[in-house]
Parts: sequence; structure tokens; C-alpha cells
Amino acid sequence: MKRKRILFVCTGNTCRSPMAELLLRSKIKKNKIRWWDTASCGVQAEVGGTISPNSKTALEEAGITVEKFSPRQLTQKLIEGSTAVICMTDTQKKMLEACGTVYCIKDFCGYDIPDPFGCNLDAYRVTRDALSRACDVIIKNYIKTYKEETK
Repeated sequence: MKRKRILFVCTGNTCRSPMAELLLRSKIKKNKIRWWDTASCGVQAEVGGTISPNSKTALEEAGITVEKFSPRQLTQKLIEGSTAVICMTDTQKKMLEACGTVYCIKDFCGYDIPDPFGCNLDAYRVTRDALSRACDVIIKNYIKTYKEETK
């Protein structure tokens, strides 16, 4: 079976999308879901940077180790290599919807994911928890149903 991938997109690929990537990867592993992985990138990523310190801390508090994360710029190749692209905002979704199977995270969970950029650690914790709940919905309503449809 060909590997499937969900690509999370945000602005700088330092806060929300890397947290979503690492949270979903952890949940995929815990649920023993085969053939799925996740990645992230930004529409304005500064290549060579790092995940934000507060994102890293918030993830580590949830038991997720952050190793060697480097922001990536969104490319057509990343989109083409993904089963689904999940943006953090409707604006990003509108920018990319002609490029493939593109969603806004709100399409899955019904709520916006706040951008914690420049905020204190508590804001990153709120974002992490909102993303964690969204990832649970993505697994239940997208990954598991996609898997069943393609048997």
C-alpha cells in the first residue's frame, strides 16, 4: 500500500503547523495506524530557523520530544506528495485550494486554531490542546474513513 501523508500549513512553520505535525504523528503511532504520516510547512517560512521555544516546551509537556525540527517553505512538490493539505486559516486554504485536496483545520473540528506567535507559554498550551483535539477528529473522521474506503 502506498504511504499517505497529511501536510499541515501555517504562516511561518514555527508554531501551529509543527505542533500539529508532531501531535498527529504521535497519535498515529499510538493508534498503530499504518501507511500514514504527517509533515508541515509554511507559506512564509524562514528556512534555517527552528520551532518556537514555546511550541517545543508545550509539546514536551505533552510527552512529545522535539528533535531537529527545521521550518520548511511550502512547495508544489510538498502539496503533490500529500494525500491532504490542512491549512490553519481559511485565507491559506483559499490561496491553495486549486493545488490539490486542501482543507482548513476548521473544516474538521469546527473551530479556529489561535496563532500563539509572540504570546506567552499559556497561549501555546491552549493552541496545543486545540490542535490535539483537532488531530483526534482528523484520525476519526478522515484517516480511519479514508482507510476503510480504500480497502
